[in-house]
Amino acid sequence: MTIDWAALGQVFGVTLVVTVGLVGLFTVGIVGTSRKPVREGEAAAATAPGAGARTGALVAFALCAAAVACGIYLIVAA
Repeated sequence: MTIDWAALGQVFGVTLVVTVGLVGLFTVGIVGTSRKPVREGEAAAATAPGAGARTGALVAFALCAAAVACGIYLIVAA
């Protein structure tokens, strides 16, 4: 039995890039939906995320869900 080190390195590299990318995308979604703490003297409406941030967060979450669904499809189809 021999190990194809080049193929193993490719799998490791792709896995690392996809994992970091997916975690980063999920983080963008979390940050887009988060609220800032209210400071004294500020209006509460000023701390809510804007419509653009919320839309971007929803897109990021949708892409995360699509990546997970694609992975599940690849596992089940095999």
